Amino acid sequence: MSKKIFFFILFILNHSLLQAKINTHFFDEELIKTRQLFPSERNFKKACFFYLNKNYDSTLIYTNKILNSKTKNNLLLDYTHFLRGTSFQEKDLFDKATKEYKLISKSFKFNHIRDVYLGYLYLNKNNFKLALYYLKKIELLDQNKLKNIDISSVYHNIGLCYLHLSDYKNSEIYLFKSLILRNTKKETELLINSCMDLANLYYIQYKDSLAIPYFRKAYQLSKKTTNFKLKQNTALNMAVVEENLKNYSFAIEYRKEYENWRDSLNDQNKVWEIAEKEKKFSVNIKEKEIKVLEAENKIKINQRNWLIYSFSLLIIIFIIGIYFYKQKIKTNKIILSQRNKLDELNATKDQLFSIVSHDLRSSVNALKTSNTKLLENLESQNYTELDKLLQNNSSIANGAYNLLDNLLNWALLQTKQLYFQKETLHLYSIIQQIEYNYKPLILNKNIRFENRVKKDHFIIADLDSFKIILRNVLDNAIKFCKDDDLISIYTLDTTENFHQLVIEDTGKGMSQETQSKLMEESILLSKKNDDEAIGTGLGFQLCKIMILKNDGEIRIESVENKGTKIILTIPKSGNNG
Repeated sequence: MSKKIFFFILFILNHSLLQAKINTHFFDEELIKTRQLFPSERNFKKACFFYLNKNYDSTLIYTNKILNSKTKNNLLLDYTHFLRGTSFQEKDLFDKATKEYKLISKSFKFNHIRDVYLGYLYLNKNNFKLALYYLKKIELLDQNKLKNIDISSVYHNIGLCYLHLSDYKNSEIYLFKSLILRNTKKETELLINSCMDLANLYYIQYKDSLAIPYFRKAYQLSKKTTNFKLKQNTALNMAVVEENLKNYSFAIEYRKEYENWRDSLNDQNKVWEIAEKEKKFSVNIKEKEIKVLEAENKIKINQRNWLIYSFSLLIIIFIIGIYFYKQKIKTNKIILSQRNKLDELNATKDQLFSIVSHDLRSSVNALKTSNTKLLENLESQNYTELDKLLQNNSSIANGAYNLLDNLLNWALLQTKQLYFQKETLHLYSIIQQIEYNYKPLILNKNIRFENRVKKDHFIIADLDSFKIILRNVLDNAIKFCKDDDLISIYTLDTTENFHQLVIEDTGKGMSQETQSKLMEESILLSKKNDDEAIGTGLGFQLCKIMILKNDGEIRIESVENKGTKIILTIPKSGNNG
């Protein structure tokens, strides 16, 4: 890989970490005072309230009403455009945010904050000259205004502008200024960014001896952070560095680390995606509530008319009911012939929705209860209990995610949208990946885990569906194991064309009746008598279908209170040792 390409990749990775760090506490206090100056401006009061509570969608709704009122008060308009610009910026709508900030007058008290944000926005839009223009203005501010701005981030972003404009000398000066300040404050994540960007600066100038130490320092610092994206980026940086140095064994190790962090980040992003959808749903509900409140007066005025409309609607419904009743009589013979099949489908649907709604509601209620306790312990600074609650939240979220993941894959199977591509897979490596993903749950429950799969075993299967099978089986094994139980994964003596992969646990096991039901074609099982789990059997049905599509089979061997063996038979690959 050439150094030009190397720099491009590294900067794209780091570019998402650009930020405009502002202490907004003093602005919030001033906003509260300003709100009191306009007692008759109800929309402005509501906009301020939602902004202070970080509800940016509602902020945009009420600030838009202010603009539609065509007010001519300059102070009110300046605050309105500032709130809208910040709201658009928080929603990553950079063009709209820039437009709002540009509408603020020159006399606005917080124009220095606006300049920092504009510099940040133009930098993210790759307009480096304009970004430099606004960021350089911050250097000229007096100390009273600078105390609420993270000047190290300003220096860092100025250095990035010069870097893109190929002014390497000035870029080095400002990146070093930022590095010194961040090193003094021990800001680990920001320090990692500074090290990587300095390394980039030297690397594109072919100053490898100066660049590589900063790459290594960034990698070492990443071990102190929980930011998966930074860990992923620094590991990839080191992999490319070692490849350029022709240290391929080290490069492979860093590549593996990069892939592990990438998998972890993907899992985390799925959880965040669910949370984001829930947030959007809540915003829509609130907007509807606001509209209902605004319409109440109109409803009262037209109440008499609504009664007439309601009566007319009842008559129409009655007439339609008579019509459909007659139609029902005409088609009764057809309905009777299909009734048995329809009842069976409806029963399966009702049972599926019943169990799914129970699981999801249980998970949400558990999260609500746990979060309440979390806040209480946070106030009392009970860190031991906080750690337990956070682990509990993680376990609940993982269970809810697994349920949703199974439902998604089941729906894709039913609609024939799931694509299977068989390839040669290294069995031991896949088990390692699955073990890594479930490591927190295993450690949390004090379960021992052994991967005794032979390293020279290869199979032919679709990677994604095989991982789904392993995740469902391992998830069930963890669920029904207690402290000090053992989960071991190993291969038995194989036939000429197949490997037998065994996932064995020493958990509570299952009865012969449960085993028989699981192996039947029905989708769902009933609620178990204990409080530990609600077993739908949906995951196991997915496993059965997917193992069949991979030309394999699945068996259960289990004894109550002694443990369970799930045996997967999978076609061999020609690469086996």
